[in-house]
Amino acid sequence: MTHQVRGLTTDFMRKNGDQSPERQMTEKELIKGCVQGNAHCQRQLFELFAGKMMAVCVRYARHRLEAEDILQEAFVKVFDNLDKFAFKGSFEGWIRRIVVNTALKHNQRKYFTNEQIAVEHFPDSPLQPTAYSRLGEKELLKMISRLPEGYRVVFNLYAIEGYSHKEIAELLNIKESTSRSQLVKARKMLQAQLDKLQRVAV
Repeated sequence: MTHQVRGLTTDFMRKNGDQSPERQMTEKELIKGCVQGNAHCQRQLFELFAGKMMAVCVRYARHRLEAEDILQEAFVKVFDNLDKFAFKGSFEGWIRRIVVNTALKHNQRKYFTNEQIAVEHFPDSPLQPTAYSRLGEKELLKMISRLPEGYRVVFNLYAIEGYSHKEIAELLNIKESTSRSQLVKARKMLQAQLDKLQRVAV
């Protein structure tokens, strides 16, 4: 399966990852076909979700090649576990959770080695909406990509994926206070970047 997914990933990257294939089968038919080992179904399912999942990988990876490695590894897990999908809830959400967990495990050991500061008393204050509402998605994601890895991971999980600090702590094997600390620092760094952009624009 690893070899098959590697081939799918290579083909997908050659197409630039932005093309949306025509959907000729229902989601349920695709899943059943993949479980039965149908190569056409596997390719169609991969192409259907690879673009969205690559965007997730890019947010957690340090560079494009690492994102591609994460995507490939995640889809190996997706295909290996398709028979366990119970057709309850969102299939895309199920894939997304596998991708996020794969990305976390890929580099988790380095994220929080030096983080020991507890900040339970700090509020989870959001970025000022007037500052970033004018930014496009690409610009905002570029700013997030500049964050240190630990900050970026927690910000992605909390602000984008919607995990709670308790869930993040369990996922990353850290304290809730560490998750809060990383989020506060990430937001401060993002706010500083936004302030700098505003000064340049004036």
